[in-house]
Amino acid sequence: MRQQLDAVVFDWDGTVIDSTATIARSIIAAATDLGLPAPSFERASHVIGLGLRDALAFAVPDLPPDRANEFAARYRYHYLATEDTLELFAGSRAFIEALHASGARLAVATGKNSPGLARALEATGLRPYFCATRCADQTHPKPHPAMLLELSEELDVPVDRMLMIGDTTHDLQMAQAAQVRAIAVTYGAHPREQLARLAPVALVDSMAQLHALILPADR
Repeated sequence: MRQQLDAVVFDWDGTVIDSTATIARSIIAAATDLGLPAPSFERASHVIGLGLRDALAFAVPDLPPDRANEFAARYRYHYLATEDTLELFAGSRAFIEALHASGARLAVATGKNSPGLARALEATGLRPYFCATRCADQTHPKPHPAMLLELSEELDVPVDRMLMIGDTTHDLQMAQAAQVRAIAVTYGAHPREQLARLAPVALVDSMAQLHALILPADR
């Protein structure tokens, strides 16, 4: 597969780093802080990767519009309290390093905001491997295709030479809309059966499987 690709775009939360539970619990805690019905863990997990407005509309539909900023502040409070404990999924660093060494251009397309992704790239030491990023506060959020289309233009790589790797249906829908091939990882926010319905190129259960699929000679 590597020979068919010039650029690989990663989702971040739930794909590269093990943050799904932290994000979901922070959403639930913020709702509780504001005295609102707390979403289930599944419902809170489902919105990971979406822009703030779409995420709140689904996870906390009883949130008054004029309290959205208050909710976001409480969410950040809970998330930042444990952000430093987040760890990369096993095999993430090795795969990213190997892809970079192979000459592929690497990028991130994420529902995080720009400051959040900057902190994450710095904390993990992965910043040098990515030559472009798109965040939800920079363009249309997922599942709109803008992130991938803008990355295609910035990297000067046609969409048929790109690959999207993500853990949610939002990632796969974005890729479909941009006509970019996608691989779904099954260890993140959305269950395998939901991902499978969107017919990605492959479903993988670990970074090691992904590494073997794209760079088999490297294994």
